[in-house]
Amino acid sequence: MNEHYIDALKALAEPHRLRLFWLLIHVDQCITVAEAMDVTGDTQYNASRNLKILYKAGLLAQRKSGKWVYYTLAEQALPHWRALVDSVRALPEGEFADVANRCKQRLAMRVDGECVVGPSSEQWLEVIEGKG
Repeated sequence: MNEHYIDALKALAEPHRLRLFWLLIHVDQCITVAEAMDVTGDTQYNASRNLKILYKAGLLAQRKSGKWVYYTLAEQALPHWRALVDSVRALPEGEFADVANRCKQRLAMRVDGECVVGPSSEQWLEVIEGKG
């Protein structure tokens, strides 16, 4: 049996990782650990660990740009991998509406498509408090 497929299913069985994966499917952009922290409210350790587990399971790809590591959906060519992604894509949006909105707000803070604001920054706090 394909161990990577089992690893992917195990990775998605954890609610925080499932939420991150759902976000990456629906926002169709890459995300940094700092952005994931702000969007999900997770600690740096948890956000980083969850993204890394999804990456090691073959669900995400990563690229480094300056001090940031960007995570995005991995290309899935095999039918069973695409079916796994499609099943997460089909989860009810209402379950993720708040986090999806926060993600769009956080990604809007980028400059030229690049993350320039660290986690829990003053700029982010102003945005979520409705001052930005």
